[in-house]
Amino acid sequence: MKYKSVIVTKTGGPEVLQVIENNLRRPSKGEARIKVLAASVCRPDVSARRGEALYSGTPLGKKPPFVPGYAVIGDVDAVGEGVTEAAVGDRVGALTVVGGYSEYLYWRSDRLIPVPTTLDPAEAVTLILNFIVAYQALHRSAKVKVGEKVLIIGASGGIGTALLQLGKLAGLKMYGVASKSKHPILKDYGATPIDYHTQDFVEVIRRAEPDGIDIVLDGTMGLDTIRGALSLLQRGGRLVSFGEPAGFPDLFRILGTFAAVNLLPNGKSCKPYGTSFYFLGDKQPFLEDWATLFKLLEEGKIKPVIEKKYSILEAAQANELLESGTVTGNLVLLAPELLQGPDNGQTQPL
Repeated sequence: MKYKSVIVTKTGGPEVLQVIENNLRRPSKGEARIKVLAASVCRPDVSARRGEALYSGTPLGKKPPFVPGYAVIGDVDAVGEGVTEAAVGDRVGALTVVGGYSEYLYWRSDRLIPVPTTLDPAEAVTLILNFIVAYQALHRSAKVKVGEKVLIIGASGGIGTALLQLGKLAGLKMYGVASKSKHPILKDYGATPIDYHTQDFVEVIRRAEPDGIDIVLDGTMGLDTIRGALSLLQRGGRLVSFGEPAGFPDLFRILGTFAAVNLLPNGKSCKPYGTSFYFLGDKQPFLEDWATLFKLLEEGKIKPVIEKKYSILEAAQANELLESGTVTGNLVLLAPELLQGPDNGQTQPL
């Protein structure tokens, strides 16, 4: 029996993504075979495809040919010897980093995420990466409190719209930086929008909050942006950055800035955030937070914004749209049987 995957044939643009056939095999010892229902399309997928130097020596720095795709949800189709964490028929998620653009996925059974079968896979898959980043940046890194003033830099993408929803639930006063065409969705969640094309966010916040703000959540990881944001924090303010720096020189300068700020006696603090902590440290906080997010979704308290849905094998088209810069929210790849209608338009906000 055969199945299909989308591979990066060489570093480059979306055109280097090609569909290939693979032989379906039995899962190995300690492995589960997953029939993929949904996969996310995100910025790290683009970085992996382009062969960004920053990611050399990491899973994102894998040399072609490889299957991209950072997060999936699917049903366990078969299990290998010794697997006790999952059974055939279980709905699971996986934070794959690479490997998600595929009809079937082979994955370590001890790294599977239990997913309620009551949830729409298209919505639930956005929780595996974008919402977990947003939730942990807010609650584990920044430790937000009701009524605090927060600036979200990069407020209209998959993580940004998750921050808006979760920030509203947490009772935060929010400001969001995004292009003007995306301001309506920021307003829908109660955030004051700032147009980065025509406005200086530092000047806008200083006028609106002369005493400073409590938290900055930065999705750009640009040094100039970080320095401007730090100037807005009041004593005790926290900055959490979860974006992708342009390269190693920028990363080293940013980490140096963070170290200097954390040593100063002004109460301000800076933290980088990344999902690498899931692979390198204790996975239990992630499992707890995914369970919380699934419950919020099940209860209708969050509703992921989905710009467009594609077939899993249409990953090249989805990547092209993502790189256009016009996407609000998430792009999702689905098993063909889950696609409904030709448009597959945006899931509206609450």
